[in-house]
Amino acid sequence: MAPVFPTIYSTLSPDALAKLVTERYGLTGVQAWLLVRGVGDTYRLLSPVSRYILRVYRSSHRSLPQVKAEVELLLALQKAGVSVSYPIADGSGETIQILEAAEGKRYAVLFSYAPGEVVSLLSEEQLRSLGQQVGRCHAVSATLELSDRRWSYTLDTMLFGPLEQVRSAFSEIPEEYDWWQRASRQVEKKLGQPGVEGFAKGYCHFDLLPKNFHFDGSAVTLFDFDFFGYGWLVNDIMTFWVHLSLDVHFGRLTQEGADKAYAIFLDAYREVRPLSPAELAAVPYLSLGFWGYYMGFHATHDQFYSFVQPSQLKMRTALIRQLMERYWEKEDY
Repeated sequence: MAPVFPTIYSTLSPDALAKLVTERYGLTGVQAWLLVRGVGDTYRLLSPVSRYILRVYRSSHRSLPQVKAEVELLLALQKAGVSVSYPIADGSGETIQILEAAEGKRYAVLFSYAPGEVVSLLSEEQLRSLGQQVGRCHAVSATLELSDRRWSYTLDTMLFGPLEQVRSAFSEIPEEYDWWQRASRQVEKKLGQPGVEGFAKGYCHFDLLPKNFHFDGSAVTLFDFDFFGYGWLVNDIMTFWVHLSLDVHFGRLTQEGADKAYAIFLDAYREVRPLSPAELAAVPYLSLGFWGYYMGFHATHDQFYSFVQPSQLKMRTALIRQLMERYWEKEDY
């Protein structure tokens, strides 16, 4: 038999994965469908009694220690009563399956299904529920010391490192790259002011957008902690703020409506844990780190290369400049 041609990424058969889950988890009648490709491939699984999510990670994107850290965090959150989609152990007590794919080892985790659906425009009850759950999540993650490593979110990993990674991608649009450098230095200056040293730290989700939590009525379940890392917890407040700022930019919300939603979310969060005025003032500046981090991620992961082509970078930079101009203090822009 001819050897398998070298492969960097394969799509695993849903039917084969359904069979594997049936055998290892003691389930019956399991069906599987591929939902989305990304950092990991996400499959929806259905049995006669329940629904599940199976995440099959790409080993080039997430190492085994990084997957172990995600499992550890989510089990700690579940144990503390935080409403999250959590890993499920198989009949042998293992939460991580090691699969031999065409490209080599891949890691898979079966998760509980987050009931409900994605809601983009949240009601007041939903905003309160989300704020409280994020606060509860942070109350736990701020105290954890995980046995396996994840990355940290700092100005270097969110801004200056990614900018160096994408330097060549901006070769045809140097003015946009110059703007990124100036804006990043302005963020560095802003976050070098007194008060920043007191920002609370812990493990943050870093992708707290509506696509990553489901609502069943007003009850929320958080999921997709694939980008979680250690850093300022206010980064999660920032990622939700980014969602609201985009809704305003694209006309889905008025600024007044977004301000009201943000205030409800913050009030609910502060029922669980405090936020300092300095942390809240930093949110619009930290948002540049959100865009910068994912820009660097896109540049180093093959299925996202289209996002770092000059035309895409030019368009996205224009959008981010408009957001910064709207929300930064005028003397800082």
